[in-house]
Amino acid sequence: MIETERLILRSFTETDANDLYEYLKEPAVNCFADMKVNTIEEAKAAVRKRAKETEYLFAIVLKENGKVIGEIDAYPDLPSPEQDSAAPDTFSPCWMLNKKYQGKGYAFEAARAFYDYLFNEKGARRIYAYTEDYNLSSRKLCEKLGMRREGVFKEFISFVKDAEGNPVYENTVQYAILKKEWRGGGNF
Repeated sequence: MIETERLILRSFTETDANDLYEYLKEPAVNCFADMKVNTIEEAKAAVRKRAKETEYLFAIVLKENGKVIGEIDAYPDLPSPEQDSAAPDTFSPCWMLNKKYQGKGYAFEAARAFYDYLFNEKGARRIYAYTEDYNLSSRKLCEKLGMRREGVFKEFISFVKDAEGNPVYENTVQYAILKKEWRGGGNF
């Protein structure tokens, strides 16, 4: 469990299904399209699956009322064959927040605490993030966290299809930060 001024980052519990359904019934960006839940039963199954992960996946919970307003996760990249004895030290986080709670600084507060956790508790050396070029709030969050823009991948990936069934390719921006660059909070 990780605590901030207004939030608790904790493992999911089965009682979180209604809150998860609220933000995953209509994912805000295409990269979460495969996580969409259509019913409360699907949300319950998704919560049960998430509850098994306690090290790298956290519910973002409001301290004031216990409401789950989103989630944040990052898993270590597997070492390459030439690094087979090296501990994984590179992570790529993913965050999503209920639309009703965006624009209030919750994502920054959660991500800042999560990055501290990854750098100081999980041995991260490098954290990188991908975001769609049109997802301005996520891009601003990366920059506020002190991440540098490393590049743009044109028509990099497709998460959805158009009305004719053709893949819709999106431009993806990559950001990164090294542990030696992390100051515990990014740019305020």
